[in-house]
Amino acid sequence: MKVPRYLSASLSIASVQYGDIDSATRLFSSTANKSNYIYTAMFKGLISNNMTEKVFDLLDEMEIKPDSFTLAILFKACAELANDRAIKIGRKLLDEMPENYRNNNNAVLNSAMHMLMKFGDIQRYVENKMFEKALDIFEQIHLNFDSVTYTVVFNACAGLANDRAIKIGQKLFDEMPENYRNDNVVLSSALHMLMKFGDIQNAERIFRSNKKKDIITYNALINGYNLNDESSKCFKILEEMRHEGIVPNVFTWNILIGACSQIGMIHRCEYIIDRIPLDIQSKRQIQNSLIDMWGKCGSVEKAQIAFKSIDDRDTVTYNTIINAFGLNGMGSEAIHLYKQMPNYLRDEVSHICVLNACSHSGLVHEARNIFDEITFKTEKIITIMIDSLSRLFLFDEAQKLIDNYEKTNKPYLIMYI
Repeated sequence: MKVPRYLSASLSIASVQYGDIDSATRLFSSTANKSNYIYTAMFKGLISNNMTEKVFDLLDEMEIKPDSFTLAILFKACAELANDRAIKIGRKLLDEMPENYRNNNNAVLNSAMHMLMKFGDIQRYVENKMFEKALDIFEQIHLNFDSVTYTVVFNACAGLANDRAIKIGQKLFDEMPENYRNDNVVLSSALHMLMKFGDIQNAERIFRSNKKKDIITYNALINGYNLNDESSKCFKILEEMRHEGIVPNVFTWNILIGACSQIGMIHRCEYIIDRIPLDIQSKRQIQNSLIDMWGKCGSVEKAQIAFKSIDDRDTVTYNTIINAFGLNGMGSEAIHLYKQMPNYLRDEVSHICVLNACSHSGLVHEARNIFDEITFKTEKIITIMIDSLSRLFLFDEAQKLIDNYEKTNKPYLIMYI
Protein backbone atom coordinates (compact mmCIF):
# COMPACT_ATOMS: atom_id res chain seq x y z
CA MET A 1 0.00 0.00 0.00
CA LYS A 2 1.31 3.43 -0.95
CA VAL A 3 1.90 5.69 2.05
CA PRO A 4 0.05 9.04 1.80
CA ARG A 5 2.37 11.95 1.03
CA TYR A 6 1.72 13.91 4.24
CA LEU A 7 2.17 10.78 6.41
CA SER A 8 5.32 9.70 4.58
CA ALA A 9 6.79 13.16 5.03
CA SER A 10 5.95 13.25 8.75
CA LEU A 11 7.37 9.77 9.36
CA SER A 12 10.50 10.61 7.38
CA ILE A 13 11.07 13.78 9.40
CA ALA A 14 10.49 11.91 12.68
CA SER A 15 12.98 9.18 11.67
CA VAL A 16 15.60 11.80 10.81
CA GLN A 17 15.13 13.55 14.14
CA TYR A 18 15.70 10.27 16.01
CA GLY A 19 18.79 9.49 13.95
CA ASP A 20 17.25 6.59 12.04
CA ILE A 21 18.63 7.65 8.66
CA ASP A 22 17.94 4.33 6.92
CA SER A 23 14.22 4.47 7.73
CA ALA A 24 14.11 8.15 6.87
CA THR A 25 15.74 7.48 3.50
CA ARG A 26 13.29 4.67 2.68
CA LEU A 27 10.29 6.81 3.59
CA PHE A 28 11.74 9.77 1.72
CA SER A 29 12.20 7.65 -1.42
CA SER A 30 8.60 6.43 -1.24
CA THR A 31 7.23 9.97 -1.07
CA ALA A 32 5.84 11.28 -4.35
CA ASN A 33 5.97 14.97 -5.28
CA LYS A 34 8.51 15.84 -2.63
CA SER A 35 8.30 19.41 -1.32
CA ASN A 36 11.03 21.80 -0.20
CA TYR A 37 9.81 21.19 3.33
CA ILE A 38 10.67 17.48 3.27
CA TYR A 39 13.95 18.10 1.41
CA THR A 40 14.95 20.65 4.04
CA ALA A 41 14.12 18.21 6.83
CA MET A 42 16.22 15.48 5.21
CA PHE A 43 19.13 17.87 4.63
CA LYS A 44 19.01 18.98 8.27
CA GLY A 45 18.95 15.37 9.47
CA LEU A 46 21.88 14.35 7.33
CA ILE A 47 23.94 17.35 8.52
CA SER A 48 23.13 16.71 12.20
CA ASN A 49 24.13 13.05 11.77
CA ASN A 50 27.49 14.00 10.19
CA MET A 51 26.43 12.79 6.75
CA THR A 52 26.81 16.11 4.97
CA GLU A 53 28.23 14.57 1.79
CA LYS A 54 24.90 12.74 1.30
CA VAL A 55 23.15 16.13 1.21
CA PHE A 56 24.82 16.77 -2.13
CA ASP A 57 23.87 13.30 -3.42
CA LEU A 58 20.26 14.10 -2.57
CA LEU A 59 20.55 17.57 -4.10
CA ASP A 60 21.61 16.00 -7.41
CA GLU A 61 18.26 14.18 -7.50
CA MET A 62 16.19 17.22 -6.49
CA GLU A 63 13.75 18.15 -9.25
CA ILE A 64 12.35 21.35 -7.72
CA LYS A 65 14.01 24.72 -7.13
CA PRO A 66 15.16 25.15 -3.51
CA ASP A 67 13.27 27.82 -1.58
CA SER A 68 14.89 30.22 0.90
CA PHE A 69 14.80 27.75 3.83
CA THR A 70 16.30 24.96 1.72
CA LEU A 71 18.99 27.29 0.35
CA ALA A 72 20.00 28.37 3.84
CA ILE A 73 20.49 24.71 4.85
CA LEU A 74 22.39 23.93 1.64
CA PHE A 75 24.73 26.88 2.20
CA LYS A 76 25.30 25.55 5.72
CA ALA A 77 26.18 22.12 4.32
CA CYS A 78 28.62 23.67 1.85
CA ALA A 79 30.25 25.70 4.63
CA GLU A 80 30.57 22.63 6.84
CA LEU A 81 32.38 20.53 4.23
CA ALA A 82 34.17 23.30 2.30
CA ASN A 83 35.80 20.73 -0.01
CA ASP A 84 36.06 21.02 -3.80
CA ARG A 85 32.59 19.57 -4.37
CA ALA A 86 31.00 21.80 -1.71
CA ILE A 87 32.70 24.91 -3.09
CA LYS A 88 31.51 24.14 -6.62
CA ILE A 89 27.92 23.51 -5.47
CA GLY A 90 27.84 26.50 -3.11
CA ARG A 91 29.01 28.96 -5.74
CA LYS A 92 26.53 27.53 -8.29
CA LEU A 93 23.65 27.87 -5.82
CA LEU A 94 24.69 31.43 -5.07
CA ASP A 95 24.94 32.35 -8.75
CA GLU A 96 21.46 30.94 -9.40
CA MET A 97 19.85 32.37 -6.25
CA PRO A 98 16.74 34.46 -7.09
CA GLU A 99 17.20 38.23 -6.88
CA ASN A 100 14.52 38.70 -4.21
CA TYR A 101 16.53 36.51 -1.80
CA ARG A 102 19.58 38.78 -2.24
CA ASN A 103 17.94 41.91 -0.91
CA ASN A 104 15.57 41.03 1.90
CA ASN A 105 16.22 37.55 3.27
CA ASN A 106 18.77 37.77 6.04
CA ALA A 107 18.60 34.06 6.95
CA VAL A 108 19.71 33.07 3.44
CA LEU A 109 22.22 35.90 3.12
CA ASN A 110 23.87 35.25 6.47
CA SER A 111 24.13 31.57 5.59
CA ALA A 112 25.62 32.44 2.18
CA MET A 113 28.13 34.87 3.67
CA HIS A 114 29.14 32.33 6.32
CA MET A 115 29.72 29.84 3.50
CA LEU A 116 31.87 32.27 1.52
CA MET A 117 33.88 33.11 4.62
CA LYS A 118 34.44 29.37 5.26
CA PHE A 119 35.53 28.96 1.65
CA GLY A 120 37.95 31.81 2.29
CA ASP A 121 36.68 33.60 -0.81
CA ILE A 122 36.63 37.13 0.57
CA GLN A 123 39.77 36.77 2.68
CA ARG A 124 41.56 35.01 -0.18
CA TYR A 125 40.67 37.77 -2.60
CA VAL A 126 41.95 40.38 -0.13
CA GLU A 127 45.12 38.41 0.68
CA ASN A 128 45.84 37.96 -3.03
CA LYS A 129 45.12 41.62 -3.74
CA MET A 130 42.01 40.76 -5.79
CA PHE A 131 40.13 43.60 -4.13
CA GLU A 132 37.60 44.15 -6.92
CA LYS A 133 36.48 40.52 -6.56
CA ALA A 134 36.06 40.94 -2.80
CA LEU A 135 33.89 44.02 -3.33
CA ASP A 136 31.88 42.19 -6.00
CA ILE A 137 30.92 39.61 -3.37
CA PHE A 138 30.12 42.36 -0.87
CA GLU A 139 27.78 44.08 -3.33
CA GLN A 140 26.23 40.77 -4.35
CA ILE A 141 25.16 39.94 -0.81
CA HIS A 142 23.49 42.52 1.44
CA LEU A 143 23.29 41.40 5.06
CA ASN A 144 23.82 42.27 8.68
CA PHE A 145 27.59 42.43 9.16
CA ASP A 146 29.71 41.08 11.97
CA SER A 147 33.17 42.22 13.09
CA VAL A 148 35.01 39.81 10.75
CA THR A 149 33.05 40.95 7.70
CA TYR A 150 33.56 44.64 8.50
CA THR A 151 37.29 44.06 8.86
CA VAL A 152 37.59 42.13 5.60
CA VAL A 153 35.59 44.65 3.56
CA PHE A 154 37.45 47.64 5.05
CA ASN A 155 40.73 45.92 4.12
CA ALA A 156 39.46 45.31 0.58
CA CYS A 157 38.49 48.98 0.23
CA ALA A 158 41.90 50.02 1.59
CA GLY A 159 43.68 47.79 -0.89
CA LEU A 160 41.75 49.19 -3.83
CA ALA A 161 41.42 52.84 -2.73
CA ASN A 162 39.68 53.92 -5.95
CA ASP A 163 36.40 55.83 -6.33
CA ARG A 164 34.30 52.69 -5.97
CA ALA A 165 36.16 51.55 -2.84
CA ILE A 166 36.02 55.01 -1.26
CA LYS A 167 32.25 55.20 -1.81
CA ILE A 168 31.63 51.71 -0.40
CA GLY A 169 34.07 52.06 2.50
CA GLN A 170 32.85 55.44 3.71
CA LYS A 171 29.18 54.43 3.44
CA LEU A 172 29.84 51.20 5.31
CA PHE A 173 31.70 53.03 8.06
CA ASP A 174 29.07 55.77 8.38
CA GLU A 175 26.33 53.15 8.80
CA MET A 176 28.32 50.87 11.13
CA PRO A 177 26.50 50.32 14.48
CA GLU A 178 27.96 51.92 17.60
CA ASN A 179 28.95 48.61 19.23
CA TYR A 180 31.47 47.90 16.46
CA ARG A 181 33.07 51.31 17.00
CA ASN A 182 34.44 49.98 20.28
CA ASP A 183 36.01 46.95 18.61
CA ASN A 184 39.69 47.82 18.16
CA VAL A 185 40.27 45.35 15.32
CA VAL A 186 37.34 46.73 13.30
CA LEU A 187 38.27 50.31 14.18
CA SER A 188 41.90 49.80 13.17
CA SER A 189 40.80 48.38 9.80
CA ALA A 190 38.58 51.42 9.27
CA LEU A 191 41.41 53.75 10.30
CA HIS A 192 43.81 52.02 7.90
CA MET A 193 41.21 52.30 5.12
CA LEU A 194 40.75 56.04 5.65
CA MET A 195 44.51 56.56 5.71
CA LYS A 196 44.78 54.69 2.38
CA PHE A 197 42.09 57.05 1.05
CA GLY A 198 44.30 59.96 2.18
CA ASP A 199 41.62 61.06 4.66
CA ILE A 200 44.03 61.75 7.53
CA GLN A 201 41.66 64.09 9.37
CA ASN A 202 38.86 61.53 9.74
CA ALA A 203 41.34 58.78 10.58
CA GLU A 204 42.72 60.94 13.41
CA ARG A 205 39.18 61.69 14.58
CA ILE A 206 38.42 57.96 14.80
CA PHE A 207 41.64 57.38 16.72
CA ARG A 208 41.03 60.20 19.21
CA SER A 209 37.42 59.11 19.82
CA ASN A 210 38.57 55.62 20.84
CA LYS A 211 38.65 55.44 24.64
CA LYS A 212 40.39 52.05 24.79
CA LYS A 213 43.36 52.45 22.47
CA ASP A 214 45.71 49.48 22.24
CA ILE A 215 48.81 48.54 20.24
CA ILE A 216 46.63 47.63 17.21
CA THR A 217 45.08 51.11 16.96
CA TYR A 218 48.41 52.85 17.56
CA ASN A 219 50.09 50.77 14.86
CA ALA A 220 47.28 51.58 12.41
CA LEU A 221 47.72 55.31 13.05
CA ILE A 222 51.53 55.25 12.76
CA ASN A 223 51.37 53.17 9.60
CA GLY A 224 48.81 55.60 8.18
CA TYR A 225 51.09 58.58 8.77
CA ASN A 226 53.90 56.70 7.06
CA LEU A 227 51.70 55.92 4.05
CA ASN A 228 50.83 59.60 3.71
CA ASP A 229 54.42 60.92 4.01
CA GLU A 230 53.72 62.32 7.48
CA SER A 231 56.65 60.45 9.01
CA SER A 232 57.48 63.16 11.56
CA LYS A 233 54.13 62.51 13.28
CA CYS A 234 55.10 58.86 13.82
CA PHE A 235 57.72 59.84 16.40
CA LYS A 236 55.25 62.03 18.31
CA ILE A 237 52.90 59.05 18.54
CA LEU A 238 55.78 56.91 19.85
CA GLU A 239 56.18 59.39 22.73
CA GLU A 240 52.42 59.31 23.33
CA MET A 241 52.56 55.51 23.52
CA ARG A 242 55.34 55.70 26.09
CA HIS A 243 53.27 58.17 28.14
CA GLU A 244 50.20 55.90 27.95
CA GLY A 245 52.16 52.77 28.84
CA ILE A 246 51.60 51.09 25.45
CA VAL A 247 54.61 48.87 24.65
CA PRO A 248 55.64 48.91 20.95
CA ASN A 249 55.79 45.51 19.22
CA VAL A 250 57.76 44.26 16.20
CA PHE A 251 55.24 45.79 13.80
CA THR A 252 55.51 49.20 15.54
CA TRP A 253 59.29 49.26 15.29
CA ASN A 254 59.13 48.11 11.68
CA ILE A 255 56.87 51.05 10.79
CA LEU A 256 59.10 53.50 12.67
CA ILE A 257 62.19 52.20 10.85
CA GLY A 258 60.25 52.77 7.62
CA ALA A 259 59.53 56.33 8.76
CA CYS A 260 63.26 56.85 9.33
CA SER A 261 63.90 55.58 5.79
CA GLN A 262 61.58 58.26 4.42
CA ILE A 263 63.15 61.09 6.41
CA GLY A 264 66.71 59.95 5.71
CA MET A 265 68.18 61.61 8.81
CA ILE A 266 70.98 59.60 10.45
CA HIS A 267 70.45 61.02 13.95
CA ARG A 268 66.75 60.08 13.83
CA CYS A 269 67.68 56.53 12.77
CA GLU A 270 70.12 56.20 15.65
CA TYR A 271 67.51 57.61 18.07
CA ILE A 272 65.05 54.88 17.09
CA ILE A 273 67.60 52.05 17.12
CA ASP A 274 68.68 52.99 20.66
CA ARG A 275 65.07 52.42 21.79
CA ILE A 276 64.46 49.05 20.12
CA PRO A 277 64.85 46.20 22.67
CA LEU A 278 67.72 43.83 21.81
CA ASP A 279 65.44 40.78 21.51
CA ILE A 280 63.41 42.61 18.85
CA GLN A 281 66.50 44.07 17.13
CA SER A 282 67.79 40.55 16.54
CA LYS A 283 64.70 39.48 14.56
CA ARG A 284 65.31 39.01 10.84
CA GLN A 285 62.30 41.15 9.90
CA ILE A 286 63.75 44.09 11.84
CA GLN A 287 67.27 43.52 10.52
CA ASN A 288 65.95 43.53 6.94
CA SER A 289 64.21 46.84 7.63
CA LEU A 290 67.41 48.28 9.13
CA ILE A 291 69.36 47.34 5.97
CA ASP A 292 66.75 49.21 3.93
CA MET A 293 66.84 52.20 6.28
CA TRP A 294 70.63 52.55 6.26
CA GLY A 295 70.72 52.12 2.48
CA LYS A 296 68.18 54.91 1.97
CA CYS A 297 70.05 57.14 4.40
CA GLY A 298 73.28 56.65 2.44
CA SER A 299 75.03 54.70 5.19
CA VAL A 300 75.96 51.58 3.20
CA GLU A 301 78.58 50.45 5.72
CA LYS A 302 75.93 50.16 8.44
CA ALA A 303 73.63 48.37 5.98
CA GLN A 304 76.43 45.83 5.35
CA ILE A 305 76.98 45.37 9.09
CA ALA A 306 73.27 44.62 9.52
CA PHE A 307 73.39 42.20 6.57
CA LYS A 308 76.40 40.32 7.95
CA SER A 309 74.74 40.00 11.37
CA ILE A 310 71.92 37.87 9.89
CA ASP A 311 72.61 34.13 9.87
CA ASP A 312 69.36 32.91 8.28
CA ARG A 313 69.25 35.28 5.31
CA ASP A 314 66.13 35.10 3.18
CA THR A 315 65.11 36.54 -0.20
CA VAL A 316 64.16 39.88 1.37
CA THR A 317 67.55 40.14 3.10
CA TYR A 318 69.46 39.76 -0.17
CA ASN A 319 67.09 41.93 -2.19
CA THR A 320 67.30 44.74 0.36
CA ILE A 321 71.10 44.91 0.47
CA ILE A 322 71.33 44.65 -3.36
CA ASN A 323 68.87 47.55 -3.57
CA ALA A 324 70.91 49.51 -0.99
CA PHE A 325 74.01 49.13 -3.16
CA GLY A 326 72.04 50.23 -6.22
CA LEU A 327 70.65 53.33 -4.51
CA ASN A 328 74.16 54.41 -3.60
CA GLY A 329 75.76 53.92 -7.02
CA MET A 330 77.53 50.70 -6.06
CA GLY A 331 76.48 48.61 -9.06
CA SER A 332 79.51 46.30 -9.00
CA GLU A 333 78.90 45.40 -5.35
CA ALA A 334 75.22 44.74 -6.16
CA ILE A 335 76.19 42.36 -8.99
CA HIS A 336 78.75 40.58 -6.80
CA LEU A 337 76.18 39.92 -4.07
CA TYR A 338 73.51 38.93 -6.60
CA LYS A 339 75.87 36.25 -7.94
CA GLN A 340 76.53 35.03 -4.39
CA MET A 341 72.79 34.80 -3.70
CA PRO A 342 71.50 31.19 -3.85
CA ASN A 343 69.45 30.61 -7.03
CA TYR A 344 66.48 29.23 -5.10
CA LEU A 345 66.17 32.53 -3.20
CA ARG A 346 66.11 34.75 -6.29
CA ASP A 347 62.74 36.15 -7.34
CA GLU A 348 61.45 38.89 -9.64
CA VAL A 349 62.46 41.60 -7.14
CA SER A 350 66.03 40.23 -7.01
CA HIS A 351 66.35 40.60 -10.80
CA ILE A 352 64.80 44.07 -10.75
CA CYS A 353 67.10 45.28 -7.94
CA VAL A 354 70.31 44.15 -9.62
CA LEU A 355 69.28 45.43 -13.06
CA ASN A 356 68.31 48.74 -11.49
CA ALA A 357 71.73 48.89 -9.81
CA CYS A 358 73.37 48.25 -13.20
CA SER A 359 71.20 50.94 -14.78
CA HIS A 360 72.17 53.60 -12.23
CA SER A 361 75.85 52.71 -12.46
CA GLY A 362 75.98 52.56 -16.27
CA LEU A 363 76.89 48.87 -16.29
CA VAL A 364 74.94 48.00 -19.42
CA HIS A 365 77.15 45.05 -20.47
CA GLU A 366 76.68 43.39 -17.08
CA ALA A 367 72.95 44.16 -17.22
CA ARG A 368 72.69 42.40 -20.61
CA ASN A 369 74.41 39.29 -19.25
CA ILE A 370 72.13 39.12 -16.21
CA PHE A 371 69.04 39.81 -18.34
CA ASP A 372 69.93 37.00 -20.76
CA GLU A 373 70.26 34.53 -17.88
CA ILE A 374 66.79 35.28 -16.48
CA THR A 375 64.44 32.48 -17.54
CA PHE A 376 61.11 34.20 -16.99
CA LYS A 377 61.22 37.86 -17.98
CA THR A 378 58.25 39.79 -16.57
CA GLU A 379 57.01 43.20 -17.72
CA LYS A 380 58.88 44.88 -14.87
CA ILE A 381 62.15 43.10 -15.62
CA ILE A 382 61.95 44.03 -19.31
CA THR A 383 61.10 47.64 -18.36
CA ILE A 384 64.18 47.92 -16.13
CA MET A 385 66.37 46.55 -18.93
CA ILE A 386 64.88 49.10 -21.34
CA ASP A 387 65.67 51.84 -18.81
CA SER A 388 69.26 50.60 -18.52
CA LEU A 389 69.71 50.74 -22.31
CA SER A 390 67.98 54.11 -22.68
CA ARG A 391 70.19 55.77 -20.06
CA LEU A 392 73.16 55.09 -22.34
CA PHE A 393 71.22 56.21 -25.46
CA LEU A 394 70.96 52.66 -26.84
CA PHE A 395 67.46 53.40 -28.12
CA ASP A 396 67.48 50.92 -31.04
CA GLU A 397 68.24 48.03 -28.71
CA ALA A 398 65.62 49.26 -26.25
CA GLN A 399 63.02 49.51 -29.04
CA LYS A 400 63.84 45.97 -30.14
CA LEU A 401 62.98 44.72 -26.64
CA ILE A 402 59.68 46.60 -26.77
CA ASP A 403 58.86 45.20 -30.22
CA ASN A 404 59.63 41.63 -29.12
CA TYR A 405 57.46 42.06 -26.02
CA GLU A 406 54.52 43.45 -28.02
CA LYS A 407 54.52 40.50 -30.42
CA THR A 408 52.73 38.46 -27.75
CA ASN A 409 51.50 41.12 -25.29
CA LYS A 410 49.53 44.33 -25.18
CA PRO A 411 51.66 47.51 -25.01
CA TYR A 412 52.88 48.30 -21.50
CA LEU A 413 52.82 52.09 -21.10
CA ILE A 414 55.59 52.27 -18.49
CA MET A 415 58.09 50.87 -21.01
CA TYR A 416 57.77 54.14 -22.95
CA ILE A 417 58.27 56.46 -19.99
